[in-house]
Amino acid sequence: MSYYRDLRDHIKALEESGRLVRVTRPINKDTELHPLVRWQFRGLPEEQRKAFLFENVVDARGKKYSMPVLIASHAASRQVYALGMMCQPDEIMQRWAHAQLHPVAPRMVKSGPVHEEVHVGDKLLQHSGLEEFPIPISTPGFDNAPYLTCANWISKDPETGIRNMGNYRAMVKSPTRTGINCLPPQHIRTHWDKCRKLGKSLQAAIVIGASPAIGFTATVKVPYGVDELSIAGGIAGEPINLVKCKTVDIEVPADAEIVIEGELPTDSMEREAPFGEYSGYMGAECISPYFNVKCITHRHDPIYNAFLSQFPPSESSKLKQIGHEAALFKFLRHDCGLPVLDVCYHEGAGYRPYCVIKIKKTHPSQVWQALNGAVTMAASHKIVIAVDEDIDARDPESVNWALGFRMQPHRDVRIIDGMVAPLDPSVGRPDELGDDPSYPGVHGGSGMLIDATMKWPYPPVALPRKEYMERAMEIWNELGLPGLTPKAPWHGYSLGQWTEENESEAQLAVQGKHYETGKKLSEQRVNLEKP
Repeated sequence: MSYYRDLRDHIKALEESGRLVRVTRPINKDTELHPLVRWQFRGLPEEQRKAFLFENVVDARGKKYSMPVLIASHAASRQVYALGMMCQPDEIMQRWAHAQLHPVAPRMVKSGPVHEEVHVGDKLLQHSGLEEFPIPISTPGFDNAPYLTCANWISKDPETGIRNMGNYRAMVKSPTRTGINCLPPQHIRTHWDKCRKLGKSLQAAIVIGASPAIGFTATVKVPYGVDELSIAGGIAGEPINLVKCKTVDIEVPADAEIVIEGELPTDSMEREAPFGEYSGYMGAECISPYFNVKCITHRHDPIYNAFLSQFPPSESSKLKQIGHEAALFKFLRHDCGLPVLDVCYHEGAGYRPYCVIKIKKTHPSQVWQALNGAVTMAASHKIVIAVDEDIDARDPESVNWALGFRMQPHRDVRIIDGMVAPLDPSVGRPDELGDDPSYPGVHGGSGMLIDATMKWPYPPVALPRKEYMERAMEIWNELGLPGLTPKAPWHGYSLGQWTEENESEAQLAVQGKHYETGKKLSEQRVNLEKP
């Protein structure tokens, strides 16, 4: 089965799988759209969350839009994400690793649906520029404007010509101008800094509404100099078709819904934000580059695509959680050769600050190689924990058990500095942060590395052995009791500190022969001296 050609193929798959909600009643994009979708992230289990397609969109001024708005289509849940990857949820990690290890270069084509309509020059304003699109307000009551959120920016290194694609929010400032949140060390900011030294503007294009491989790849950090469109091709298993932009030297997906072309001046910047952020707090205003729109191209009947971000969990946190897990897993297991079994970013912490690595160590040094490798891969980690193979890295209760009884703070915790803390209000008072709030002071933010693995043999896990728990589950099901979701550990097992005598006595107990043990113990009494 071939991969989704475009967003429309993806919408069809969402609907056929029962993971799309169509809303036909009028919805105000400025006050109702995001709050409605937000409720499923604040009031439903993850497996019940779906994508939403709003087909009757209006705004606060009473304007009615001709195009629908699709939101939460990439990552309403892990199941929705897997549908976009065309795999099962438990196959996502390996699918991502394969895409990075086997990228497929894009191919140029002469034309594509994204150029069905071209608005440039006088025609750009005749079609109202950005006002043509029903761009929602993400955090009504706090955001200072509508923002492009599923904004996949493509730019080129002015020295090498190598493309980069990344997802950056864009504040709508006028019909032909947006902001961009691209603090260092974001790759597009590297391009902007290089252009500034060369005394020229940075050309760029914003892609909105494409096959899900584009959005997945744009939100994952890959090494600088790697063309993310090749990684997207690796996900699709075939080249991504590209067309040349009309006014800038940029190539974009031919089957996209909308492309916005323009330039980022490098001789000035503007204030951007406040905006609701992945941390769960409003992101503070900052001085950032801005984008002058030169041309807009789109299909005859475009679909506007948006991400839902802000307080975790959200579509954004799920999207980045899964993508960053896959990137770190590939780095530690395939690039570093470490026996890592799983990587989990805990979404409730906004995904980025809290990471758990499951490892089947064969030498104690491998744990610290993995912990140090994680902060080498991304300098924005705050808490990184290594756990043994019997711990469920995705279950906070299981991780907390490991923290409670498999580590000692004085021996197994290391505090490091030099970390980047983007949009983290805990790094310091706003008036004390200086020019780079993500790297306060001389030493930046800090991170905590924790080895919560066993250092020597432990007693058995204090749960009934597997065969007794399995028999009990059979009885449970016979009784028609509620369906179970087993949590690790769900049965007892030896962790090395268990003798043959211990085992023998336990077997006698389940055979009803415990008096034999009692007799033996009476024969082994230890006499005490009189006090």
